[in-house]
Formats: sequence, C-alpha cells, structure tokens
Amino acid sequence: MNADPQVMEYEPPTLSTDQSDLLADAIQLGLEEKDYGFWAVQIRDNAQCDKGPFIGFVGLSVPIWDAPFTPCMEIGWRLSRPHWGFGYATEAATQILEYAFNVLRLNEVLSFTSLSNSRSIAVMQRLGMTRNENEDFNHPNLDSNDSLCRHALFRMSDQLWANR
Repeated sequence: MNADPQVMEYEPPTLSTDQSDLLADAIQLGLEEKDYGFWAVQIRDNAQCDKGPFIGFVGLSVPIWDAPFTPCMEIGWRLSRPHWGFGYATEAATQILEYAFNVLRLNEVLSFTSLSNSRSIAVMQRLGMTRNENEDFNHPNLDSNDSLCRHALFRMSDQLWANR
C-alpha cells in the first residue's frame, strides 16, 4: 500500500518495504503508549465472522508542526487502492470519531488534506465535517511552490457529532 504511487500521491514519497515496516512498528508502539493512534482496517467475512486481510489504517494523531489550529487532534486514513470507493474509509472514520467523542471525550477533531485530494475531501464531507475556506492553509512541511502545499481544513466538534 505505501509503495503504491496512487495511494501515496498526496503523502509522498512512497515507502520501501523496510520503511513501511518501520511505520507499522511506530504505529503499534504509539497504540501501546496512548489511548489513540492508527488502527488497522480489515474487512470482516460475515459468513465466518473472521477478519479478512489488512486493507489500510484509520485513526487519530497529533500533528507535530505549528499552524494556527495546533495543537489539535487529527483524524486520518490510508487505504489500499483496490479498496477505494466502497465506503470503508467513511465507515472506519465514523467509528474513530465515535471513539474520539464518546471515549476520549474530545471537544473537536480536525482533518486536512491537499486541495487536490478530492477523495479524502469527499470522506470528510460524508462524515459531516465542516470547512471554512478562510482556514485553508499552506502545509508548513511543504514548499509553497509544491502543488500539494495548499490544504483544506475540516472540523468536527463534539456538538456537531452529537447532533448529526
């Protein structure tokens, strides 16, 4: 998944197997240390109630760079390409938001992506997250000339979640 240029189009660069394994180890360590992180997404086989193959991850993280809206809790996702378009990101992110607001008791969760990432923006919209275009920003880790630099910022408050 992390070596697929289409999957990594908005999160370059692609990762080697070793780099991807290190990322998985870091994600696992994070889940052992905190009560949030990125969880594996698998498709359950309803016939046997067994979990199917790993298709990606969805979860919560705290960005480690400065922006007008940080510190914050971010929701994000990455799915393997054969599993795009089936609603898995929205379904898994809904469960993560449920956890964020009902277990972690967060007041707000943010999500952001490059303006050109229409698939992730569509997930944010399906989740009911709101966007104020005046809050769009240049990602501080990207060169301002990079076509991915400008990001849309979406918000979900605990009240909006409760009233959806």
